[in-house]
Amino acid sequence: MRDRLWRLIVKELIQMFRNPRMRFVLFVPPLLQLVTYGYAFNLDIRCVATAVADLDRTLETREILRRFERSGYFCFQGRVGRAADLGPLLDAGRVKLALQFDPGFTQDLRRGQPAALQILVDGTESNTAMIASGYAGRILAQYNLELQRAAVEVPTTRSGVPTAEILRDRSPGVELRARAWYNPDLKSRNFFVPGVIGLVTMLVSLQLTAMAIVREREVGTMEQLLVTPLRPIELILGKTIPVALISFVDIALVTAVAVFWFRVPIRGSLLLLFVASGLFLLSTIGIGLLISTISRTQQQAMMAMSFFFMPAMLISGYLFPIANMPPVIQYVSLLNPLRHFLVIVRGIFLKGSGLELLWQPMLWLLGLGLALLTLSALRFRTRLE
Repeated sequence: MRDRLWRLIVKELIQMFRNPRMRFVLFVPPLLQLVTYGYAFNLDIRCVATAVADLDRTLETREILRRFERSGYFCFQGRVGRAADLGPLLDAGRVKLALQFDPGFTQDLRRGQPAALQILVDGTESNTAMIASGYAGRILAQYNLELQRAAVEVPTTRSGVPTAEILRDRSPGVELRARAWYNPDLKSRNFFVPGVIGLVTMLVSLQLTAMAIVREREVGTMEQLLVTPLRPIELILGKTIPVALISFVDIALVTAVAVFWFRVPIRGSLLLLFVASGLFLLSTIGIGLLISTISRTQQQAMMAMSFFFMPAMLISGYLFPIANMPPVIQYVSLLNPLRHFLVIVRGIFLKGSGLELLWQPMLWLLGLGLALLTLSALRFRTRLE
């Protein structure tokens, strides 16, 4: 058995690497996907086009505007003399945010009364609007703290328009000091790039497993394999072990690019990462085998992979928090191997978590992998017989 299995594995690897196009597909697309996702999935914003209507024109308002400009998050595209001129700029899309200081702003501030600074945000891009409003709030909060302590940012709404009020209280208050652990700079790239390892691993292993077996059946060579002394379990192992080896190589390449190109820190154990990847491959290879049993052509296999891959990505927590999903979807996502693998990858990269913290998702991966692989192998063996 060992000799037959070894020869089949060598035959599969030779078949994969013989074609130059296949060599390209095995290694270049995963790197391209990582680069694409790494640059495309970036929630950090810089240089938000901003307009200003400073109707007070005092030292205090100029200081606040300097803070906005020095932050790097806002780029002033124009200053207008009337508040009514801000609306057309937002309507035309020339700016995404506008600041309006009403007359008497500084006078109210010096009296210890609420001084309103109105922030108008283009809400058509809700994510950008939310992040830009958060940046503005942080700048104002810092300015408030420097106005003799006890400064509070109070968000309100006037006729549906987001505003921010600056309150100054000369009595002692609470000083807020927030720290972000694990990702101090709050870079969204550090969150998204490690997850690409899971996406690439799933996509490569699904494609290679399903397509290799379906291609044998489509070109008629499956019958030739069946008349050989190979047993069904040997055929299954001979088809899946090369896929696992190539997937590990892709994981190593993607991890190297993530660390050395995108500068994503990896604080945990590389050995634990590869062990978890092996558990994850049990599930993805099992799903690939299952797809091969229900597909007669390569086109059908591709459609089946797309049907599975997109929902799996959406409910994995890669793009959207699972806690925000309906309870039914949250329970369904427990059957998604990608969800558990993303928890492990992000824990290893960002938190430096070890086995004592990651044993639960790894146990889920082991259980799902054994169940899927057993079910797929039994169904594949039945189809062969």
